[in-house]
Amino acid sequence: MAGILDVPKPRINCSMLSQYLNKAVCFVGCVEKVHPTGKTFSVSDGEGKSATVELNEPLEEELSGIVEVIGMVSNRGAIMATTYNMLRDEKGIPFDMELYNEALKVIHDFPQHYPFEVAASG
Repeated sequence: MAGILDVPKPRINCSMLSQYLNKAVCFVGCVEKVHPTGKTFSVSDGEGKSATVELNEPLEEELSGIVEVIGMVSNRGAIMATTYNMLRDEKGIPFDMELYNEALKVIHDFPQHYPFEVAASG
């Protein structure tokens, strides 16, 4: 069976979490707060809503700014991270979370043009 990193994942924001329970997702947000244990952190999306990200192992680095998280949405609506990646400002140009959020809306409003599911070829 293919792993979570090998399959297409929808990009979502906080308002979409409940639609993807027990499914693999990609979430981009701004790190708000890291728990002292380093095993959870909260991120805000382009609408200013917050989500909780849970890790299997404590963080080994300082986490700040914009982060892309790939993981499964738990029944509680938290994202159980498989991996994460900090997105650095490119040449001093900050990542525009509001613009990213608008792009998410377009992607989800027109699924026929942005399919997440890819048929397995046989």
